[in-house]
Amino acid sequence: MSRRRRAREVVMQLLFRDDMNGVGDGSTDQQFLSRRLNRNASLIGFADTILQGVRQNKESIDEKLESTTVNWSLGRMAVTDRNVMRIAAWEILFGETPPRVAINEAIELSKRYGDENSSRFVNGVLDKLMQEAHTES
Repeated sequence: MSRRRRAREVVMQLLFRDDMNGVGDGSTDQQFLSRRLNRNASLIGFADTILQGVRQNKESIDEKLESTTVNWSLGRMAVTDRNVMRIAAWEILFGETPPRVAINEAIELSKRYGDENSSRFVNGVLDKLMQEAHTES
């Protein structure tokens, strides 16, 4: 597993916790990132940028994801799929990661943590989001 994929995986775990229990406090998040990413400062910084970016832009990310899906509300989606897509959507809309890389990373995470249909669902939603974002810019 790539180091950045591992960072995304840890962010997904924190976002999953946010969905289930509400947003944690910053010091607990930093301790979790530090432990899970073996105190690697560059990976912790990368993960924290994504985590804070998703949290700060969650409403607009969720609106974009919902407008991209047909007959699917975010509440109906599996928690893991929803959070994997939030990470990739943030990277596509606000980050510096090439969109195809963000989508491929999301597909790999959804294969690992989702069900047998997750990767196709995540791919379809994010591909459409990427196309819509590209036509808007």
